[in-house]
Amino acid sequence: MGAPVERNCSIMLSSCVGHIAGIRDIVGFHCESLQELRDAFEEAVTDYLETCAKLGRTPQKPYSGHLSLRLAPALHATVAVKAQLAHKSISQWVADVLDREVHA
Repeated sequence: MGAPVERNCSIMLSSCVGHIAGIRDIVGFHCESLQELRDAFEEAVTDYLETCAKLGRTPQKPYSGHLSLRLAPALHATVAVKAQLAHKSISQWVADVLDREVHA
């Protein structure tokens, strides 16, 4: 599974609680140790997929990879120039900038 997982673990209490981030459905899991975390997560995902099948619903996917932006015309023009100077499409230039910022 490539979905981000949010974890809240307390070592003192030896328990972990988590949910899958990036989808609207609530898929939670818990375990008693970090060693059990992967199994608890995989069991929660399997249960979610089985429940969706029983209900005749399509499981939600985290994100499609498509993003629409509304920009002021002046900003759009500046982005276009920066992308052109970098020999990239606007989409690739914006993706590179966002990737750099996310990993900064």
